[in-house]
Amino acid sequence: MEATATRSVARARMGSGLAVTVLLLPFGGYGLARAGVVPEGAPVALGLLSVIASFVLLPALCEERVPFRHSSSHLTARTLTGERSVDLNQITTVRLLTTFSYGTAYRTLLVRDAHGVRLGITTERSRRKLRRAIEKAHANAAQGVPRPRVSRAARAHLGLAPGRGLVGHTVLAFVLLTVSGSLYVVAVLRLGGQ
Repeated sequence: MEATATRSVARARMGSGLAVTVLLLPFGGYGLARAGVVPEGAPVALGLLSVIASFVLLPALCEERVPFRHSSSHLTARTLTGERSVDLNQITTVRLLTTFSYGTAYRTLLVRDAHGVRLGITTERSRRKLRRAIEKAHANAAQGVPRPRVSRAARAHLGLAPGRGLVGHTVLAFVLLTVSGSLYVVAVLRLGGQ
């Protein structure tokens, strides 16, 4: 199991590194344009393509895809970077990632276990499994078992807390996504205009 977790973490890091490299392409293109190797407008074109590709690719790297398997102690699913298996008895963190497309909010629960394996939960069946595992961990906390850190928004999405945290999380996610995307596009356009 440990070797599988290590491979899973390594593949996830490679996928994240690729997505970050795509985001940095326009800045490399700027250097090449200054050296006269590529046309002056190349960084702008690369930047616009990079922002679209990265904002789609980054959240999807760890999301579960079918087919997936459930056992009493593990959630196993295929992702863009290969198969991942999260140990439900050793969950360390659960966070909620919210993205937007065509006026709809898409929510993914990012679960990390003690081995460092991270899986994005999107299906109702997996959410029920995760909710039971969190409830079990809290019940076992009296026996010295460490509790997983679960964000307020993730608790609300799982139905473990009132939904107030979900509204604030959604607004904050929208603002952060809009501001970061705008700043990236402005930086690329400024580099391309020089």
